[in-house]
Parts: sequence; structure tokens; C-alpha cells
Amino acid sequence: MKKIILTSIVALAAGTALMAAVNPSACKGCHGLHFEKHALGKSKIVKNMTHEEIATALKGYKAGTFGGSMKGIMKGQISKYSDADLEAFSKTIGK
Repeated sequence: MKKIILTSIVALAAGTALMAAVNPSACKGCHGLHFEKHALGKSKIVKNMTHEEIATALKGYKAGTFGGSMKGIMKGQISKYSDADLEAFSKTIGK
């Protein structure tokens, strides 16, 4: 019985960690398949931004300190992610 409970806890922890990772398919609807679009005709082209610029923007959107007219849309998209998730995600896009 202890083995089943321990296995369940480990599986739950692993599943929770995987769910925390940023889902890029949600981004691609506005930013394009390769992050090549101005989202809603207003944003910077993300693929041209540095990893640091992307991380700063994402964390700023989450904190509500960045974004002008896009602030509300983006805060809703990323508020569920940790700063570590956003930092890791920023390294998968941009330059």
C-alpha cells in the first residue's frame, strides 16, 4: 500500500511540473507560428527580441508593469506561470 501511495505522489508531482511549463501554442495564435508577427498589429516581433528582452517583457506583463495597450491581454495569458517558467520559456524563442 505504501508503494502505491508513494508512486501516486511522485506521479502527481511530475504531472504538476509538466503542467507548469509555458504552452507556446497559446502564443502562436497572435504572434505567429514562428513568432514572426506583430500581435494584433501592435507588439514587437518576438523572434527579433533577445532572450533577456522576452523574459523582461513576460515578467513585466505578469506584474502589470509592462505592455501599454497589450497589458491586460498578456497578463491574463501568463499570470499562471512562475517567473522561472517565463525565464525558461524566453530562452526557447528569440535570439
